[in-house]
Amino acid sequence: MATETEYQPYEPFEPVDWLAEEPAKPAEPSRADRAKVAFKEQRGHAATRTKDWLAGGDLDQVTVFELAAKKKQRKYDSGLTQQERTAAEARARFEVAKTQAEASEKGGNASSLAGYAGRTAAAEAKLEQLRARPVLPPTDWEIAAARTSKKATRAAIVAGGGLGAMSVLGGAIEQAATGQPMLLAVVTTAAGYGWYLISRPFVRGQAGEAPFGMAPASLPATFQAEPTGGAMGVGSHVVMNVEQLADDAKPFPLRGASTPERLAECVLLAARAENVPIVEVSDVTRQPWGWQCTVRVGEGTPEAIISKAGDLETRFDLKTNGVRPQPLRARRACAILRLVEGDPFATAPGLPYRAPKSLSITDAFRIGTSVGGDPLELSLAGVMGLWVAASGGGKTGILQALAEGVTACRDNITIDLDPFGDGLEDLGDAVRITARSNEQIEAVLLFFLVMAKGRARLRAKLGMGKKWKPSPKHPAVTIFFDELPKASTLAKRLYNDLLLVGRKELIVVEAASQGGQSSYLGANIAQMVALKAVGPCKVEDTRSVLGDGSVKEGYLPHKLSPATQTDPKDAGHIFIQGVPGMADEPIEYAVHEVPSAVLRQLGQERLEAGLLDPDQDSLDAMRGVDLPEYVEPEYDKDGDLKKPAPVELLTWEQLLRLCDAEPPAGAELSDGPARAAVEDAVTVMEKAGVDRMKTEVLLAALQEYDPDAYGELGVDEFKALLKKAGAGAPLTLGPIGEEKNPRGFKRDRLRHLL
Repeated sequence: MATETEYQPYEPFEPVDWLAEEPAKPAEPSRADRAKVAFKEQRGHAATRTKDWLAGGDLDQVTVFELAAKKKQRKYDSGLTQQERTAAEARARFEVAKTQAEASEKGGNASSLAGYAGRTAAAEAKLEQLRARPVLPPTDWEIAAARTSKKATRAAIVAGGGLGAMSVLGGAIEQAATGQPMLLAVVTTAAGYGWYLISRPFVRGQAGEAPFGMAPASLPATFQAEPTGGAMGVGSHVVMNVEQLADDAKPFPLRGASTPERLAECVLLAARAENVPIVEVSDVTRQPWGWQCTVRVGEGTPEAIISKAGDLETRFDLKTNGVRPQPLRARRACAILRLVEGDPFATAPGLPYRAPKSLSITDAFRIGTSVGGDPLELSLAGVMGLWVAASGGGKTGILQALAEGVTACRDNITIDLDPFGDGLEDLGDAVRITARSNEQIEAVLLFFLVMAKGRARLRAKLGMGKKWKPSPKHPAVTIFFDELPKASTLAKRLYNDLLLVGRKELIVVEAASQGGQSSYLGANIAQMVALKAVGPCKVEDTRSVLGDGSVKEGYLPHKLSPATQTDPKDAGHIFIQGVPGMADEPIEYAVHEVPSAVLRQLGQERLEAGLLDPDQDSLDAMRGVDLPEYVEPEYDKDGDLKKPAPVELLTWEQLLRLCDAEPPAGAELSDGPARAAVEDAVTVMEKAGVDRMKTEVLLAALQEYDPDAYGELGVDEFKALLKKAGAGAPLTLGPIGEEKNPRGFKRDRLRHLL
């Protein structure tokens, strides 16, 4: 049964008087608490300000640019002063040597005078090059280095200041303790003022931007234009893409670009007008000769830029070959685009002075500069080279620049071959053999071909391993072969054979030709050569030497212009592949031309320091090498001479005499029994109407010719006599009568000894 719930009435609430009492007020902070809060806030300001100062937050682009520019100017001034001092010292030494030579005093002689003259000319040439070189705006790297250097200096100041403050404070306390509180007061006051300065509220504003108008007065008018807004620093990573272009924007000439943004806009508008798929421009930098940037294509490859380069030059209002794209191997869609208004190589440094025997053939040496300012350095040790350029392309100057480096080597023999021109004429004194006639060139090439084969069998005996190791005792050989197409068919064949066997033996050839096709070289070998360089030429030469797809890859030497009688144009400019230690990139280089007077003085210096001859080990190894069949004489079935040998293998002494070179020391064939034996041997062969004789037959003929001189001479004594004369050991003569391969002496080889 449910029970009823009883409801009790609520108790009435007591009325509350809300206004009866004041609420409790928080306690006022003490003076100490207020000081702690203020100090904490000040410490935060000080820490923020100090961190920003150490990080270089106050160094805007203008300030850092000026710091880098001043540092670069100081470095240039210091280098100029040093070079002026060097040139003055060289001139003074030359004048002293000249005075001594005129007075015939001790130490004054022609050789030392020539040496001083060479060093003076080199020092003054370097000084003039340095004076003519303008101080360029700092690069991205130099600007970044200036900022880093400034931050490092500040960090050192803070570290040193902290340690120094401790010692000063300790000294001040000590002075106060001894009754001299003045120092403590000064230090305390200075510290308080310093704390006031750095503990103020800190708000970092936006860093100022470097005006892009900073440029040397010598730059073209384009670079002097005032920025139109949004200016960026040199080398800034400006990026603009096609989506940012206004639909109604029209292309404009390059002279209308005065900031990176305007340059990027100029490039994108020109590309859009010519249907070149450039979608982005970045890394815009101003150069003394124009503009440089990186472009990216949205489809295809940068080949589209190359094929439209002429039309883009019109859009930019540039000269012919003013648009120079360099596709990047590391980023297939990208290329470095250079828009050239001036001479990119005008500020390239000159070549350094290289003293005689100061290099090894394995050392890399500088011969030129890229359009981007990078050095072209190479070593020719074991590197066969082919240098192709049309007439006026600068081939001889290129070979002279290469030879200037190798003739300064202490472990190299330099050989000069040129069937048409003057070859390395200015460096002639530093060249061991100069060959101009077909007979001389063929004899030189055969000699070193046989030596290369002999060295291949000699390396193991000398403990050299798989490659010839150069030294002054076992020198390398570098042969410069200019005007290769003008050489005889036999010389070209010998050259081609030497390409196959000379590399490991450090007998290399640097050949120059006006074309790269087989009709010029005698065989289709251009792409076989390790080091290939092409200057002003036909487009067929570019493809023949650098590869069928080289033009699409950005190799454009055929767009360079050869020199005329009055204008050097692009002579000496090349695109190159196969430089040891350097990636193949389609970039233009200029090989530095050395003045003829300087080359002549360097040649004289290096001659006086002494030229090398082949090592006796290599000469001895040549005796066991078979000659190529195509240089052997031909005989009929009866053993009669059908066709004489097209070229004779000579001894080193004979080769030197053939090429009118100085014989090795002590090798002169003076009057005496040895010379008389050679003269008589040539005479009896001429009387017999033969060009060769077996050793025994020749001795018998001499005994009949002059019994008093040779009647009691034995075969071994006779061979020793001819060897003393420089004829070497008996040679293989080919079939004579019943004998297939007897040994003896050849008339022409003996005649060369005379």
